Amino acid sequence: MFWLKIVLVGLAISALASNGAMAAQATAELKSAEGEILGTVTLTETPHGVLLFADLMRIPPGSHGFHIHETGACTPDFKAAGGHFNPAGYGHGINHMGGSHAGDMPNLHAAADGSLKAEVLNVKVTLTPGSNSIFDNDGAAIVLHAKADTYGAKAGAGARIACGVINK
Repeated sequence: MFWLKIVLVGLAISALASNGAMAAQATAELKSAEGEILGTVTLTETPHGVLLFADLMRIPPGSHGFHIHETGACTPDFKAAGGHFNPAGYGHGINHMGGSHAGDMPNLHAAADGSLKAEVLNVKVTLTPGSNSIFDNDGAAIVLHAKADTYGAKAGAGARIACGVINK
């Protein structure tokens, strides 16, 4: 009986560990326009959305727009990433009354030494199949902009200074 309890507890622990390991994950390695690796963004599916963890370096100090863009391409220039990921067709900006693009996220802030670490929960996207999956036919990319996003109807985050294709 004692060994049966040990086996059952072991199976329960194994099942719990497997469930955690089965959470969909993806990463994007962000690079500068010159091809310099600036760090990674790790995306993890949660029951309430996708958690993005940015761990970047050599970023100009200050606030930067941070978005998921509609195409999984960064080359030949960062414009290859297209516009913000927007499967529902909403307007631009977190302050948009009718709802914002799924790729619109809060600004990130780089420290004086160029380091940037942040966690953002995006409740409008998924890594699993469905209408809001960033893994559609052409994939998606993470883009960091030169300036802060205005959060308004008119885009205003400036040039794209870093880009990374999101990969499973």
